[in-house]
Amino acid sequence: MGGLNGILVVDKPAGFTSFDVVAKLRGICATRKIGHGGTLDPMATGVLPVFVGPAVKAVDLAPNQDKAYDAVMLLGTATDTGDITGTVLKTADAAHITAAEVAAVLPGLTGPQMQTPPMYSAVKVDGRPLYDYARKGQTVERKARPVTIYALDLMEQVEPPLSLTGANLYGLQVRCSKGTYVRTLLEEIGAALGVPATLAGLRRTQAGVFGLAQAHRLEEIQLAKDEGRLESLFTGAGELFAMLPAVEVDDTALGRLRNGAPVYRVKGEPGRCRVLHAGGFAGLGRVDEERTLRAEKLFLENDRA
Repeated sequence: MGGLNGILVVDKPAGFTSFDVVAKLRGICATRKIGHGGTLDPMATGVLPVFVGPAVKAVDLAPNQDKAYDAVMLLGTATDTGDITGTVLKTADAAHITAAEVAAVLPGLTGPQMQTPPMYSAVKVDGRPLYDYARKGQTVERKARPVTIYALDLMEQVEPPLSLTGANLYGLQVRCSKGTYVRTLLEEIGAALGVPATLAGLRRTQAGVFGLAQAHRLEEIQLAKDEGRLESLFTGAGELFAMLPAVEVDDTALGRLRNGAPVYRVKGEPGRCRVLHAGGFAGLGRVDEERTLRAEKLFLENDRA
């Protein structure tokens, strides 16, 4: 399986960290060249793109990494982690709040905004993830980051965790930019309603161009490996950049790009582009005003760019 190269979209199960998924797939795919596209908390489920082989270089290059979630909000409770796995810090009666009141505050929480990452998160401060500090009872200063909430809607039906029932649970559909913490967003909804709030359930339904329809459970992936059809579950890294114009290169031109040399007088408009070779995706490049192509990043074995 050493020649695997592409993106495997996983439907992450509850109880697994994103790193757990990567560790599992290192065994299935028989390679250590694996990375994931967007951390999911252990309690969360859903779309987790995993980059395998040379495609791992695309993790931080994808132009559209917006996300969509189905979230369950519990009103009347606040925890140290921002979700129901944490220690309860505060409770309040929220039985008087109606669905109409919840829906009424949502428009005020959409659009561009600044959001401070929660202490229980993987954001690093001085080289350490925030959750390291939080687990030791420490709070450190965090810089607010720009995020955008594109859509925030109340769902008619709620599927809460089996351990929770009650009238204070609300389902929300969230469409947001990369880097948004839904836990923090729900706490802000609670603040707007005048009561504490916490995350009771989370399922990622979209990550960039990938949705649940393309996601595979770990059991399915293992079965495909056992049946010798693992490669059929992969999507090429080129799918991430399908909106970019393409520049086709021959063997000689590809060799130049692999060696860090430019290719002159290409047929392509100035700007970022997909580099195609023999009809297949080879990587990303950039064409200047003189129609000179230079490699930005190639997704080939043993390339130098």
